[in-house]
Amino acid sequence: MSPILQRRQFLGTAALGFGQVAFHSLLASDGAGQSHFPARAKRVIFLFMKGGPSHIDTFDPKPLLDRDHGKPPPFELPRVTFAKQGNLLKSPWQFHRYGESGLPVSDLFPHVAQCIDDLCILRGVHGTNPAHGGAMLKLHTGSDTFVRPSMGSWIVYGLGSENRNLPSFVTICPTLAHGGVNNWGSAFLPQYCQGTPMGTASASSREAKVKHITPSASISSDQRKQLDFLGKLNAQSVRENPEVEAMNARLGSFELAYRMQTSMPEAQDLSGESAATQKLYGVDDPVTEDFGRQCLLARRFCERGVRFVQVTHSDSEVQWDQHSNLYQGHTKNAAEVDKPIAGLLKDLKSRGMLEDTLVIWGGEFGRTPTAQGGNGRDHNPHGFTVWMAGGGVKGGRAYGATDDYGYYAERDKMHVHDLHATILHLLGLNHETLTFRHAGRDFRLTDVHGTVAEAILA
Repeated sequence: MSPILQRRQFLGTAALGFGQVAFHSLLASDGAGQSHFPARAKRVIFLFMKGGPSHIDTFDPKPLLDRDHGKPPPFELPRVTFAKQGNLLKSPWQFHRYGESGLPVSDLFPHVAQCIDDLCILRGVHGTNPAHGGAMLKLHTGSDTFVRPSMGSWIVYGLGSENRNLPSFVTICPTLAHGGVNNWGSAFLPQYCQGTPMGTASASSREAKVKHITPSASISSDQRKQLDFLGKLNAQSVRENPEVEAMNARLGSFELAYRMQTSMPEAQDLSGESAATQKLYGVDDPVTEDFGRQCLLARRFCERGVRFVQVTHSDSEVQWDQHSNLYQGHTKNAAEVDKPIAGLLKDLKSRGMLEDTLVIWGGEFGRTPTAQGGNGRDHNPHGFTVWMAGGGVKGGRAYGATDDYGYYAERDKMHVHDLHATILHLLGLNHETLTFRHAGRDFRLTDVHGTVAEAILA
């Protein structure tokens, strides 16, 4: 056997186990993914607030909590709590009504409040895990106990990409803690569904770039020759042994990386954006620059055909996890994201993109109405707020409710599985039909659960 044939045979054997990734990858990159029914949204921007923003201090006012401040809670606490909790703690912020809908928003978000008629406030969201790691995995993957494909990966698997030259799923400045790569990983789904990270949460978004993306002309020419040669070898291997078609998966990833060299540098370069646009996102202000840059990148990726973009607000010190110093921490965090989020919503709307772009805002859980350490709040997965905008949801609407003090989801409750089912539905995907066979069973994002919140659909 010749050395070339030996090498091809070795590569073919090594590739077994990738499945039919190549075929699906080519379909996906051509935008050949199929929805199950007409979609209301084509793409998703997920604004993730790591640490758990307090719903009762942002979008879910509780007058009884103000009235009974300092009293013992008049309800049973969960059997398992993350930390010791004290008496009731009222919100230090005032709520005011905005827009034609008259929905209340706290003083933490004066800019987002101006967009309230585009927002659908989901006040009855709840999960099962009070710890950051488990709750983040649940929100991102639908499971807090096993490694499962992320929400973005499922969406890419179902719909494919609209751009051959960029990844279908990009996560900007993701946190490496509490699940890390599993929060944007594809697990057992095909490799092309994997999220592509840009930067990390612990570094400035100025550094959120795909590195080494611009080769010299000579290197680019050599790359093209190498890829063409690998393609010829692999094509013959597939003819001789159809099972080795999986080799195309690896070659497909090389091809995408090659094509990204022509598109990614332009997509991640904000220098062409007008001064007015950068001001809209707060890129001109040191307080809002970091998150504003992420939001502006998200819009640029979406208008270039990226299917799912996540931007993460986090840092190594404060995040949204205020077990103490609630006022100082939430004030700092909201000031950093309020104007950029409003800028993103206004920009998408002015470009006609909000109609088919689903924007989602939220954290892994909310906070308790009881005090921790006198001036903080504990983790609360039992009832919290997520909001959506655009992408086929009813704007200027509050759906669901927590109890009078904001501890438990009580009316029109939405478990995280219901949230995922509704997101997929807006994208034209039936969460019960979008499955992948692995290890002898069919898996899906919602496992064996999930109900679509039909009432919020426009």
